[in-house]
Amino acid sequence: MSRRHRRHRGFGAAGVAVALIWGCATAGHALPSDAPPDGFERAAERAAAEFGVPKEVLLGVSYESSWWEANDGRPSTKGGYGPMHLTDTTSGGTYAHRPGEGPVDATGTDDPSEHTLQAAAAMIGVAPRTLQRDELQNLRGGAALLASYQRRVTREIPIDPGGWYGAVAHYSQAADTATAERFADGVFEAIRTGRQRVRKDGQTVSLPKSPSVRPTRSQLASLGLRASAAAATECPGELRCRFAPAAASNYQVSSRNSNGMRVDFIVIHDLEGSYDGGVSWFQDPVSGVSAHYVMKADGSEATQMVATKDIAFHAGNYWVNLHGIGIEMEGYAAQGPTWFTPAQYKATAALVRYLARRFDVPLDRKHIIGHDNVLPPRPSRAPDAHWDPGPYWDWEKFMALLGADQPRERRGGAGRAGGNIGIGQAVEIAPAYGKNPQKVTVCDSTCRTRTQPANLLYVHTEPRDDAPLVSDLALRPDGSAGTDHIDDWGSTVVWGQEFVVADVRGDWTAIWFGGRKGWIHNPAGVNTRPVPDARILRPAGGVKSVSLSTTAYPRADEYPQGLPASEQTRFSMYTFPPGQAYVAARTPVAADDFFPATPTRREAVVTGDQKYEVIQYNRRLATVNTAETSR
Repeated sequence: MSRRHRRHRGFGAAGVAVALIWGCATAGHALPSDAPPDGFERAAERAAAEFGVPKEVLLGVSYESSWWEANDGRPSTKGGYGPMHLTDTTSGGTYAHRPGEGPVDATGTDDPSEHTLQAAAAMIGVAPRTLQRDELQNLRGGAALLASYQRRVTREIPIDPGGWYGAVAHYSQAADTATAERFADGVFEAIRTGRQRVRKDGQTVSLPKSPSVRPTRSQLASLGLRASAAAATECPGELRCRFAPAAASNYQVSSRNSNGMRVDFIVIHDLEGSYDGGVSWFQDPVSGVSAHYVMKADGSEATQMVATKDIAFHAGNYWVNLHGIGIEMEGYAAQGPTWFTPAQYKATAALVRYLARRFDVPLDRKHIIGHDNVLPPRPSRAPDAHWDPGPYWDWEKFMALLGADQPRERRGGAGRAGGNIGIGQAVEIAPAYGKNPQKVTVCDSTCRTRTQPANLLYVHTEPRDDAPLVSDLALRPDGSAGTDHIDDWGSTVVWGQEFVVADVRGDWTAIWFGGRKGWIHNPAGVNTRPVPDARILRPAGGVKSVSLSTTAYPRADEYPQGLPASEQTRFSMYTFPPGQAYVAARTPVAADDFFPATPTRREAVVTGDQKYEVIQYNRRLATVNTAETSR
């Protein structure tokens, strides 16, 4: 849907004509839905023959679109169904312009390229819902579309597979030449070299190699797509980089920052897997996710997979994706000290410094963040929110490598800088990583508890070690106490976050944390340091409680006709009443949203007249309207 270039409306007649010319079946004839378990290839062969599409072309397009998977009738993050990835953004799938956020009630836009499923259903005389779940009919629908596109390009149905390059490029629904070309080249590379894969249902599907196929690449010019610059690796000179594009369905083509969408965040993730596995996952067209960069554990190499001007689907929050660059680290968060090597820290720091200079991103922990600092787009997603790079990513070391670490003041003892903590002042969470052992429980088939250096501090309800941990109501709606489990992110703070001091009792410091006082163990200020220049926000006069969100979208009435408004979901269980205070980023951000280019529309950036502050509310960042706050 973000990669589209031709209307499908009006192609039904062409699809019917193709079926009649080839005489294999009428367009309305349905293949049996109770095909045997090994029937995928035979179904593809029949569908290809029915519409005059070479079998290897149909299998190549299906492989590049879905890896031959039906996905149990569920839509991809781009609203694509079945092995032919037929799109429908009006059936309770996802907003085409908000991928990766999970199902929402949506209508999508009225652009035909978001509704190829309906176009295909009309061509073959089958209900659209059938094409969502019946992969045999889905194959027929995809074949009908390909045939209609080919007739648009050449006015004939070639026997030679290489003569289908234009139709294949058209099938990508790209709005620009580079993306369409990348998709078509991927299809013909699969045809040329062959593919074999075992599907989730156990079927082995094969595409025999056809090295003699030569695609007619000149057909691309007839599609009338907008020109686009070729992708080039964007890396610092000291880092060995390569470019391996993510699947076209796993990111959106954009033109940041020139279109007004600022890059404000660089987000550090960990793969929970290997380097090569991560690259492969982002190239899987049904994974629905990507990152701009993947970093090898030994720091010897990085792979860029999405241009920085484009929007990768990495943070699980589309508004953060709009303004973020994602970097995935090879490794496992629960085994961080093993995987996060000194060389990896140095290489990643070089990349972040390079990106921060290019996009003017501040080198602080409100802008250089972890995936664990990104609030999900709505409360229902909180239990699934990621917590990487985890407790063993040494933020202290990493920020020092960026040149962002201020000289650490002497700690401990009355009268020293760390010991004089005043109520109402801002402090940075800053435990010395190597001297901060914390107990963490990791559960898979069994649970095990380990104590080792970590970047976090636990937040208690009272100033004592045996007091319950605070409860995050988005994560635990019943108000039950937090735990020390590694994925229970609601009751911890992490190195570099900034909060306002609410109280001090002996060795304990209270901070305003998630709408309440939360207590951290902080003898003589050893685990914090003051932030004298912090922007501290409080509720404006007359505001009973500031509304907290996780995005900054315009109001619904500020969207042009034909572009669906994104929902500004509020976390109603969170409170920010008078008396509390939170630390904000250095400047407010404008309300905005993005719609990728289509064949009938240029890319669109929608802006609103409201501004939002990005605050560190709990373990994660939140947004608040500037009209409701004061400094």
